[in-house]
Amino acid sequence: MKGAFDSIELNAPFLWYIKVLRTIIEQITQIDMKYNCILFDCDGVLVDTERATIQVLIEMSKAAGLNLEIEEGLTLFGGHSLQYCFDYINNHSPNGLQKDAEIYFRKKTFQAYQDHMTAIPNIEQVLKDLNVPICVASNGPLEKIKLNLTLTGLIEYFDGNLYSAYQLKKWKPLPDLFWYAAQEMGFEVEECAVIEDSLAGVEAAVAGGFDVYAIVNERNRASLQAAGAMATFENMNQLMALLSKQTTR
Repeated sequence: MKGAFDSIELNAPFLWYIKVLRTIIEQITQIDMKYNCILFDCDGVLVDTERATIQVLIEMSKAAGLNLEIEEGLTLFGGHSLQYCFDYINNHSPNGLQKDAEIYFRKKTFQAYQDHMTAIPNIEQVLKDLNVPICVASNGPLEKIKLNLTLTGLIEYFDGNLYSAYQLKKWKPLPDLFWYAAQEMGFEVEECAVIEDSLAGVEAAVAGGFDVYAIVNERNRASLQAAGAMATFENMNQLMALLSKQTTR
């Protein structure tokens, strides 16, 4: 009769076989990427801050004498630098913004983010599934990027690879931020894909020579396609298929 130790010896090769088989299955099921690095915008791509941000800008516009609806604000301000938004309000309102406008804006949006911050649906699964280096390239200040990713639990996926236009003093739609991020990550432009949600972001990526994929809705689909997005999609669960080698480039 075989003892307990005999059973362990007999099972050891079987357990090793199962481990090897699991590794092979994982390798087979990994998506074969056609890019070596993915550059993500932050607001509207990783975290859902856009409406909260635009709502604060609309409130500030109203105080300056310019009345805007939320959809107008999304179209006018989405993806642009804060300075661009402030300049627009000042140039199109009778009263202009208050002197401490940026301090007010930061205070109001910080509270809104603390209260309502969420990750874009299905983005965490995308970050888990990606098997190439990734980074964030955003028009927002670095402190804001870190806060938003921390609040949503996404910051752990980026290994500190966070790049802000404030580091360069050059904002989208200029392409410099994407060039800088790709260089810092150690990749050529043609090795990278950009994930965006705004007209300014798509324009910046296209101007820089990057392939850009845009998450869209009915409001901005046509404009982002016209700006040169390689493909558009409505839900993050569609992104991995677009980035895989099974999809022709």
